[in-house]
Parts: sequence; structure tokens; C-alpha cells
Amino acid sequence: MPLIKLYFTPALLLLVLSCPQISQSVPVMSKGPVTDSCVFYAQTLLQNITDTLMQNDLFSGIDCTEQSMELNTETNTPSVCAPKESTCSGIVKSEFDQESCLTNIREDLRHHYKLLAAQPDPNSLLAPTVLFSLRELMENCFTWSLPTDLPTKEAAADRPSTYDERLSLCKVLKGFQVRSITINRVMAYMNSGEHTK
Repeated sequence: MPLIKLYFTPALLLLVLSCPQISQSVPVMSKGPVTDSCVFYAQTLLQNITDTLMQNDLFSGIDCTEQSMELNTETNTPSVCAPKESTCSGIVKSEFDQESCLTNIREDLRHHYKLLAAQPDPNSLLAPTVLFSLRELMENCFTWSLPTDLPTKEAAADRPSTYDERLSLCKVLKGFQVRSITINRVMAYMNSGEHTK
């Protein structure tokens, strides 16, 4: 199955990029709908994070699957972005605040971009995958709030990473993977228009 995936993904990407309706980047507006391309960018980010977590070169000497995750506690994305009428947290939420949800997602993306861009990346495992797709999502779907203080060069250092840096990266990526699942679900929810009914 993975062999098919390798051939299928570039073909799908080429198809998506060649369709003018999908390939155009339209920023997410606080009151407007989330576009199909934003859902695609969010899915690509999640896939790149998942693939990066499988890189043995990035986590040499560490069993990343055995490590805990480090979540961004500065945002409330999971609770703020819960669909209306959901009972996941035990409390029924009667309304969905799209603007607050998008603000929390934006802050999550900013937080993780700054953290990951500062990581040593001598083998270029983060820059062309996770950081690239993260920046694409931010630039194309959250331009109304794209921070101006983001580094233009993706990976900050070409030096080898220490054990502690690799361990921290593993935990941060695992937390970001979980948060990206939430972001993917809520982007699809907003794209479907269910939150307006």
C-alpha cells in the first residue's frame, strides 16, 4: 500500500494544482467560508507531520513513539473549535464562534512555526516538508493575520542537533500532530457549512 501512496500523491497534487478553482489561494476571512484549498493545505500539513515523525534520521537515539507529547497550552483550539451541539467535553455547546476558532488556529500555527523554524535541520528534513506546508497554510489561508516576524529562511541552523533538541522536537511534533488533527477536522467542518445551520 505505501508504494501506491507514493505514486498516487504526486498525481493527486498535480491534478489539484492544475484545477483553477482549487489551486487559487483565497485567504480565510473571519466571517467567510473556509475554501477547499485551505482544507487541502491543512491535510498536507498533517501528512507531512506524520511522515516526519517516522524519520529515524531526525530522532536518532530516541524512540519517538514512546515519548509523551508537548501541546501548546497558550491556545484553546480544541474547546473553542468544537462543533455546535457537540458533547465531546461533556458540555453541550450551542453556538460556534468561527472568528474565535480561526484566531486560535492562527495562534497555534504561529507558535509551532516559530518553534520548528528555530530547530537545527542539517539534513533538511523539516524545511521542505513540515515548515513548507505550515507556511503555505498560513500564507494562503490566514493572510489576514500572517505575522511579519516569521523567519524567511525555514530552518535556523545547519548544525547537528543535540539529544535534548531531538527529544524536544519529537515531543513538539507529536503535540502538533494531535493539534493538526483538530485543525483538519474543524477546517472540514467549516468548509462543509454545517456550522452556519
